[in-house]
Amino acid sequence: MSQLLVVVDSLKDWAPYFPAEDVITFDAYLSRQDGKKKTRTRVINLCRSYKYLSKGYYCSLLGEARDHHVMPSLRVINDLNQKSLYTLHLDDLTELSNSEIQKSHKENDLTFITYFGATEKPEFKSLAKDLFEKFPCPILQVSLRFAERWQITELQALSPHHLKTDDQQTAFADALDRFSHKIWRSPKARKQYRYDLAILANKDEKLPPSDAKAIKRFIKEGNRLGIDVDIIDRKDYVRLAEYDALFIRETTAIDHHTFRFAKKAESEGMVVIDDPTSILRCCNKVYLTDLFNVNQVPAPKTHILSKQDKAALQAAMEDIGFPIVLKIPDGAFSQGVFKVNTPEEFEAKLQNLFKKSALVLAQEFMFTDFDWRIGVINNKPLYACRYYMAKDHWQIYNHASKNTRFTSGGFDTMPTYEAPK
Repeated sequence: MSQLLVVVDSLKDWAPYFPAEDVITFDAYLSRQDGKKKTRTRVINLCRSYKYLSKGYYCSLLGEARDHHVMPSLRVINDLNQKSLYTLHLDDLTELSNSEIQKSHKENDLTFITYFGATEKPEFKSLAKDLFEKFPCPILQVSLRFAERWQITELQALSPHHLKTDDQQTAFADALDRFSHKIWRSPKARKQYRYDLAILANKDEKLPPSDAKAIKRFIKEGNRLGIDVDIIDRKDYVRLAEYDALFIRETTAIDHHTFRFAKKAESEGMVVIDDPTSILRCCNKVYLTDLFNVNQVPAPKTHILSKQDKAALQAAMEDIGFPIVLKIPDGAFSQGVFKVNTPEEFEAKLQNLFKKSALVLAQEFMFTDFDWRIGVINNKPLYACRYYMAKDHWQIYNHASKNTRFTSGGFDTMPTYEAPK
């Protein structure tokens, strides 16, 4: 039997509804230690905001890390936060019935709300169902405009906090009751093909994943294998569909054009590396930390910190001891990573980092001459690599160095069987 959890920012948000032990706060969900339970867990994320790095965002991120079936998923959250992404999915929706809507509404701008794909407005029932298939979200506000024909102009994810009238609250409660008894399912995976390859690169990027020499090698190997390779940049977004595959060789991020390229490529049925799911998960250290914990992968002591949980901040200092490494969840190439040596430095740096993210990682500092990196593709390890620390520094990149020769350490690449087990 599956377990259902309803996650809210505050239990006050649930005040209009019947109390239930399944309803918990985000902070309670954050502190849960489920491990690898066999019980199927479903999570309905009803936090007040789903904005990037908000509690709602982290609720879905952690849910996926814990192998919980969470709604809305991280993909849906990111789609709805960026209009350029969700409009990709609207073209093939059931055509809006102009005559049906026109009979009921004389104005040119309309707004209605769906609750788990249901609406009390008969003229919008088909549309509500189609939208829920594409964007499974508990509460969705849909805006329409008439210009020769009815078109969707905006989709906005809401929470119970936004429902102010008795009718809205009743409609939501009824829909939740019906929906919580249904079996959740994942959409079918798209079939993938590979013919012509586009490599997304930025010649002006200071720390690219692949330098110009590596890009030339990719082109040479592609041609040897019968693959036509083009180098494209962010201006080529509109012609991305000309290709059969996309290889992203810029540093990826969620709120960045690289993620939009990945989503566009996937929506076109293209092979894409990095794919959107990998970007969503691997670009955030909170997800990776929880994934390590769930799968019992050895790692330095790590605490996920929330600004509101003062006790956890103190516990992290006592458990880890100084020095402590503080990490912004979506940092890359040694950026957003700081070493603090005293409680005063710890509190001052956290205060600054909490302005950027609802959660921050505190990690045990372990001195090492190098990091191990394992390249994995299609679930198979491809190579092993040692990244050495920058000269006289504790990270592989020293962004404060004035000597350009020593801004980064060296590296060794080898077959995986040569790496220690």
